[in-house]
Amino acid sequence: YLHHKKIRAAQGIKISAQGLEHAIAGTALYAVRPDADIEDLKDAVMEEMSRVRNRIDKSGEGVYVQASTLGSLEALTEFLKSPAVNIPFCDFSIGPVHKKDVMKASVMLERKKEYATILAFDVKVMPDARDLAEESGVKIFVADIIYHLFDQFTAYIKNIREEKKKDSAEEAVFPCVLKIMPNCVFNKKDPIVLGVDILEGIAKVGTPLCIPSKEFIDIGKIASIEINHKQVDTATKGQKVAIKIIGSNSDEQQKSFGRHFEMEDELVSHITRRSIDLLKENYRG
Repeated sequence: YLHHKKIRAAQGIKISAQGLEHAIAGTALYAVRPDADIEDLKDAVMEEMSRVRNRIDKSGEGVYVQASTLGSLEALTEFLKSPAVNIPFCDFSIGPVHKKDVMKASVMLERKKEYATILAFDVKVMPDARDLAEESGVKIFVADIIYHLFDQFTAYIKNIREEKKKDSAEEAVFPCVLKIMPNCVFNKKDPIVLGVDILEGIAKVGTPLCIPSKEFIDIGKIASIEINHKQVDTATKGQKVAIKIIGSNSDEQQKSFGRHFEMEDELVSHITRRSIDLLKENYRG
């Protein structure tokens, strides 16, 4: 290296000084002249970081973002906060992904698993950081184009939501109202077999049914659904189907048509608070 007292135009230089370990790539470099106000310069430097910090989601939930320079970080966070994207982030860092970054991102494993993710824009992932991520369950997505990061993350979120739907399928009870059709009572006792008209909602195999007009007594779960003698898993409003109802306990197995409910009584899905929460979380939108 050659030593220079001054430089001009575009030249690559190496600066030697104390405290450079705290310098951030991509930030402005200010010359402090004898008459300069150091506090004003400090405020100017911090203003750049504040713009990024102000985009952090106030709920404390979100992905962890990493970029090579402050400029890249600003571009990434601005993209994430745009209405069309709307991906929250809870913290950020500049430079290669280290173990400490993985540890920060892992906090989301207990709060919102899908956000236990690092979006690494144009940076390297250190081997020990990748090993820790695999052990702890933190996902790291790396790309040198912002849109590619977005595509990777949205595909990941979609897969997680599909898994949640599968896991909650048995507990997620959809609302439905069924009307018994005349001359369509094929078996009065467990298993109860009826022809019904679906007045509202979605009837699915596994849906527990109750009778609101009879103090909401439970009569069992839908074990099967048939349309034109063909087995189906679901039926929707307006369809006329045959359903088989099986009691899931001894009390429900004692329920029968003509004794506990009549033709005019509507059958309604028995929905619990847990089921409502699952529907909101996994099936909304």
